[in-house]
Amino acid sequence: MGTDSLLGVDLGTSSVKVVVTNSSGAITGQASAGYTVDARHQPGRAESDPADWWRAVVAAVNAAVGKAGVRPVAVGLSGQMHGVVLADAGGAAVRPALLWADGRATAELAAYRALPEESRRRLGNPLSPGMAGPLLLWVAGHEAAAYARARWALQPKDWLRMRLTGVAGAEPSDASATLLYDVFRDGWDKEIVGALGLAAGLLAPLVLSGAVAGELLAGPARELGLTPGIPVAAGAADTAAAALGTGLVRPGMLQLGVGSGGQLVTPLDEPRAAPATHLYRAATPEGWYAMAATLNAGIALEWVIRVLGASWEELYAAAERDPLPGDPIFLPHLAGERTPYLDPGLRGAWTGLALGHGRGDLLRSALEGVAFALRDALDALPGADRADHIRLVGGGSTHPAWRQMLADVLERPLRAVDEPAASARGAAFLAGMAAGAVELGGIERLVGSPRPVAWPRPAVATGYAERLVRFRAAVADRVGAAADGG
Repeated sequence: MGTDSLLGVDLGTSSVKVVVTNSSGAITGQASAGYTVDARHQPGRAESDPADWWRAVVAAVNAAVGKAGVRPVAVGLSGQMHGVVLADAGGAAVRPALLWADGRATAELAAYRALPEESRRRLGNPLSPGMAGPLLLWVAGHEAAAYARARWALQPKDWLRMRLTGVAGAEPSDASATLLYDVFRDGWDKEIVGALGLAAGLLAPLVLSGAVAGELLAGPARELGLTPGIPVAAGAADTAAAALGTGLVRPGMLQLGVGSGGQLVTPLDEPRAAPATHLYRAATPEGWYAMAATLNAGIALEWVIRVLGASWEELYAAAERDPLPGDPIFLPHLAGERTPYLDPGLRGAWTGLALGHGRGDLLRSALEGVAFALRDALDALPGADRADHIRLVGGGSTHPAWRQMLADVLERPLRAVDEPAASARGAAFLAGMAAGAVELGGIERLVGSPRPVAWPRPAVATGYAERLVRFRAAVADRVGAAADGG
């Protein structure tokens, strides 16, 4: 393989991660830098100043390139999904960026529900207030002056690319997550955009993720310590880039990421929508991926250990025993839930508590409840039945006892992918594709095979089969109570 140095930049919600790799995918330098999310003044607000993003990018790129000791020949980008940056013709933000976590556009979803059913079907995704379409409607209704000043409505990493190249553009993996995109015909849905009363001219031209979207300008190159004129790839949404970074490129593969929430992702060779799951374009020239997302994984476990005064070591140690018939059931839905319920009002609980239960029982049931929620998400995911094992990524899934519980509950063997900077590495692969240094067909080989780490035992033998039934019955009772106003 060649030794061309490639730069991958992953613009996350609270920090930017940067890697320098060679064209074989080996990381030779990496760095990160943080910034804040502004949630002040208004309920549901979640905004960031793109100027803060740029300062962090400059710091992290200089640090990573310095560690690598060589200047990259191309740049690739990845970024947080769904949010929107309103920018003028020169790329300057006309207001702070609205992020995926912003919940102020809930009322604007009514405009989507008023669309004909066939139009909503083309979107391929459940409605969410933090996606770009509803957020644009909110700005148009509440900040008309800012909306009028905008020339472009860009996803976060697309704004960064315009800052690097001076060229406005979009690409399919991020665009398909805006609720302004026909996922099946693979393009902006200008009919829906017009029906919503939005300006289609705000949407930038589409470029494939691994294609050259522009060249690095002299000014940004000077700040970043890079060579002017090198190609900048269009890039991809963080989940799509992470799939490349871990080699998740073929239908029949299935990957689970456990962080604050949980994400189950499987590539598709044709678009297949399903209730309460997401359907997005992949970062490959063709292809899609289906995603089932839970909101309550690490975030629920952090709450449990804080409330019980426990440590992470105690939590994971509690998973070392199998369940007992009388163990309590934990419903982890502290922040509502996405797949499969799409219910922001769903709430958590411990049920079946008895005087004989102690802290260890509560800790163990908390892990089990998160695993059961992931099982519900898995069962809703189209195409997941084709996978004979699950690839495991993310820092929230490394303890052996926790991995065994996940294998038992999900009833699939688990294989670990040890790549903590998967999205940034995927962005570097896209840089390599743009520079002609990496071929899509070789990425899986470059990443290598994941390591087997856990094998499922019979659910009936472990007791999980009966407990999953109890878990689902308890959730159904709470969903029903919420629907009845109870």
